[in-house]
Amino acid sequence: MRKQKSPPSKTTQQGVVIIEALIAILIFSFALLGLVGLQAVMIKNTGESEFRAVASYIAQQQVGQMWANPSGLPALVNTTIDVSSQLPNGSLTITQPATNQYTITIIWQKQGEDMHNFTTEASIVGN
Repeated sequence: MRKQKSPPSKTTQQGVVIIEALIAILIFSFALLGLVGLQAVMIKNTGESEFRAVASYIAQQQVGQMWANPSGLPALVNTTIDVSSQLPNGSLTITQPATNQYTITIIWQKQGEDMHNFTTEASIVGN
C-alpha cells in the first residue's frame, strides 16, 4: 500500500500571496516611473523642436529679404541681429564666406540649457 502525500499545511503557504502581490506592485511601479520619465523627455524635446522651427522660419525670412534687396547685402554682412523676442537669448549673424555666398546662423540658449544653433546658406547674386 502506498502512502499518499498529504497536501502542504496551511502554515507553509501563508504569506506567499502577499509576497507575489508586493512583487507585482514593484514591477508595476517601475513601469509607471519609466512612462513618466519618457513623457518628461518627450515634453522637453517638443519644446526644443519648437525653437528649431522658429529659428528655421527666421532664417528663411532673412534669406527672402536678402533676395528681395540684393543691393543692401554689403550692409548686412558681419552683422548681428537680436531675435530674442522670438527665441530665448537669440541672435542672428550673417557672414559671407565666399563671393555671392551667405551664411545665416541663429543662436539661442534657454536658461540652464546648452546653446543651440541653426545655420543655413544661400547663394545670392547682388546688383
